[in-house]
Amino acid sequence: MSGTTIAGTALRAAAGVTAAGALGLGYAVGVERHWFALRRARLEVLDPDTAAGRTLRVLHVSDLHLRPGQRLEQRFVEGLAELEPDLVVNTGDNLSHRRAVPEVLRALGGLLDKPGVVVWGSNDYHGPKPKNPAHYLVNPQHRVLGPELPWRDLRAAFLEHGWLDATHARHTLTVNGLRLAIGGVDDPHIGRDDYDRIAGPADEPYDLRLGLTHSPEPRVLDAFAADGYDLVLAGHTHGGQLRLPGYGAIITNCGVDRSRARGASRWGSHMRLHVSAGLGTSPYAPARFSCRPEATLLELVPRSVPTSSTPATAGERGGRPPSARSRANG
Repeated sequence: MSGTTIAGTALRAAAGVTAAGALGLGYAVGVERHWFALRRARLEVLDPDTAAGRTLRVLHVSDLHLRPGQRLEQRFVEGLAELEPDLVVNTGDNLSHRRAVPEVLRALGGLLDKPGVVVWGSNDYHGPKPKNPAHYLVNPQHRVLGPELPWRDLRAAFLEHGWLDATHARHTLTVNGLRLAIGGVDDPHIGRDDYDRIAGPADEPYDLRLGLTHSPEPRVLDAFAADGYDLVLAGHTHGGQLRLPGYGAIITNCGVDRSRARGASRWGSHMRLHVSAGLGTSPYAPARFSCRPEATLLELVPRSVPTSSTPATAGERGGRPPSARSRANG
């Protein structure tokens, strides 16, 4: 084969790779980030003695990253009210613009009339800023905080509608006849967490002990597990945002392993963890690949009573067995 032929073949191959990359980027930016999904999961987390025969339907929303003009996302979120959940849990990063508070309230709409609880994320406190995309892959701890956002206005509106702020607070809430102990921390991703402020087991009889955090950092999950929480809900990871078929999330942007970037898993011998892949993206990284934006309707039911012949499951990913990379204690 002549040098000219080899060079021509190489150029055609390079052109093909470039075209495929451009098509993939176009799909990730123009299609998938607007292709909203409702996921459903069934978790056995309620107390089998006190909650026998009962069910709690929890809508988990996270990472809206709303800014003016995002009508597709707003309409999807507005439609979630038709699910009539028993409880709405919002794990933060609602805002991406200083004028986004009305957008968030309009999107959540009828959900604000349901019992709700919230913790905050870094992008509630600070607006997004441009940064080198390479940091997301090779230096995810690099943080660039933007201007302060009006999260206090959003918090006041949530409280006015009866939602609870679980940030460094413990609450008791009765929903659908079930007694819930709820505790939460501020965003560990930017070091605002102080678990000691809510530390200690919930000793009273509860049907569910529910923990909330924006970023699922292992130090916080370990603390919740040690205090006997049944379920922790988190967001932040965007499910990896860019996932490779057959491989999964490239990174998690936090301390949990890639297999826990979205969906349900176990953390330790008792506690379950659910991480939402979230509904939005930063305006400076407006792409999703193999990771559709999502909200999740969780059907919480009583735990099965284990028997000596039924070993405990080591973990799960959306109902599937755990991968070899999963760690029982995170």
